[in-house]
Amino acid sequence: MILKKLHTIVYFLSLFFFLILHSCEKKTLNNPNKKHNTAEIDRLVDLGDKYFEESEYDSSYYYFNKAKSACDEKKDVSKIIYSISNLATIQQNQGDYSGSETTAMEAIPFLEKTTNPKYKWNIYTIMGINYLYVYDYENALYYYNKALNLKTDELRKSDIKNNIAAVFMEKEDYNTAIKILQPLTFKKEVLNNPESFSRVIDNLGYSYFKVGDSKAINYLNQSLKIRTQRKDDWGLISSYHNLSKFYQKNNPNLAIDYALITYGKATKLNNIEGRLLSLKLLIELNTGNKSKEYSLKYLHINDSINKVRQKAKNQFAKIKYDSKKEKDENQKLRAQKILQSEHQKKRNLILYLVVGTITIISVFITNLLLARNKREKIKASYNTEIRISKKLHDELANDVYQTMAFAETQDLSTNHNKEILISNLDTIYSRTRNISRENNAMQTGPLFISDLKEMMSGFNTQEVNVITNGMDSINWMALDSNKKIIIYRVIQELLVNMKKHSKCSLVVLTFKKIGNKLQIDYTDNGAGATLEQLNSRNGLQNVENRIQAIKGIITFDTKSNKGFKVQFIIPI
Repeated sequence: MILKKLHTIVYFLSLFFFLILHSCEKKTLNNPNKKHNTAEIDRLVDLGDKYFEESEYDSSYYYFNKAKSACDEKKDVSKIIYSISNLATIQQNQGDYSGSETTAMEAIPFLEKTTNPKYKWNIYTIMGINYLYVYDYENALYYYNKALNLKTDELRKSDIKNNIAAVFMEKEDYNTAIKILQPLTFKKEVLNNPESFSRVIDNLGYSYFKVGDSKAINYLNQSLKIRTQRKDDWGLISSYHNLSKFYQKNNPNLAIDYALITYGKATKLNNIEGRLLSLKLLIELNTGNKSKEYSLKYLHINDSINKVRQKAKNQFAKIKYDSKKEKDENQKLRAQKILQSEHQKKRNLILYLVVGTITIISVFITNLLLARNKREKIKASYNTEIRISKKLHDELANDVYQTMAFAETQDLSTNHNKEILISNLDTIYSRTRNISRENNAMQTGPLFISDLKEMMSGFNTQEVNVITNGMDSINWMALDSNKKIIIYRVIQELLVNMKKHSKCSLVVLTFKKIGNKLQIDYTDNGAGATLEQLNSRNGLQNVENRIQAIKGIITFDTKSNKGFKVQFIIPI
């Protein structure tokens, strides 16, 4: 019983500390670092792309910036570069060329961590366009050539060569531009891509126009035709503008028509640069009030674009500032969580030590009790052997000896002597059976009540009558096995004591269920026993110890010469 209780205590203690440790470890795992969420990064990038296509650049900038901040610098290099290139492109489209340059430069450290050349190509191209727009042609050529030297596909190389030619066109070195553009018109990659081909021949036609080559108009018209078929409004702005410039001197009216078409396309697409270029042409092509009207529009748009660009620049700067502030706060929070994690680890270590100590002590105590229990079992076995030996010597051996002497000295041919011998042998058998029953294993299941009745009936003789009352009214299945064994042994001890000392003729055992307790009353009409006699009888001391072991109460009637009474009550 003690071992069982100890095992239960150890089990629940271990379970309790395991749950504490599990809870602590779970918090430790959840707290110190932000969980890397690839799905969330992809969602932010998709939103950035969506708003970019819808020309909602402020929203697109916000989501690309959020995506960049959410990326892990070791795991998400490609997504970081992609986000930065889009952020720089948005700033470039809004005329914030210096801001776009600063943003694009953020990608430079990450370019060395990727083997995919397309990411470098995107960043170098953005840098080149920024320098072109601020008239820094040397740096523009520097980054375009860096992009050209990458191991990319031929179409990308052709696009970069077209951009390099555009730099020479801005420098008014049209012959160099023609030398670069002319070979591109024969490349199958360019011919198979209408967008690239129309861009190349448009620039080539304008360059021929500037050097006075008659081939110019064919290239310009061919580019216009391709772009019209493709409904490439952005490309058409360039085509109509170049045609307007082409006819500016020879056919001013047609030049005005093309300039007006350019202005309409640029207004539709909210292309500020296209609107300003077309208005500049219209101012040059018109006179009087018309020229004044276009001049006022030019000034108004120019002022507005400066305000819009400054507003966009401020807005982008605020988004970056808020993002940086949020990132700094997150880093600070993560640092605090890491510190908390370290404290938690120390607490976990202490808890592990406590659990380990409790486990070691529990194992030690368990082994100690097992050893003690083993010794007690050995001692109990030894005592049982002594008791059986004593019974065999004191009771059975004398009877056997007397029977043997009777058989040797008496004439067994007479019926009288035969009956005496048989009676003596029956007595020996009964005593042998009783000794066996006192020490054998017993049934504690459904057969318990029948074994108990059989044991009690063994004490019924011609001189002693054992009567039970209320025995069948008790639900014996409600009692656990240990209590059944103790009841069996206690009743057995009382009946053995009765047989040895009581000299009674009647024994009554009464069973009652009172609440959640079982009361058993033993009464006989024998000689009774004094307190001193009770203390001297080992059997009755065993009875008392057994009852107390199951938290029961036992009461002895010590009035001598008035029979013997015992009452014991045990919890069910």
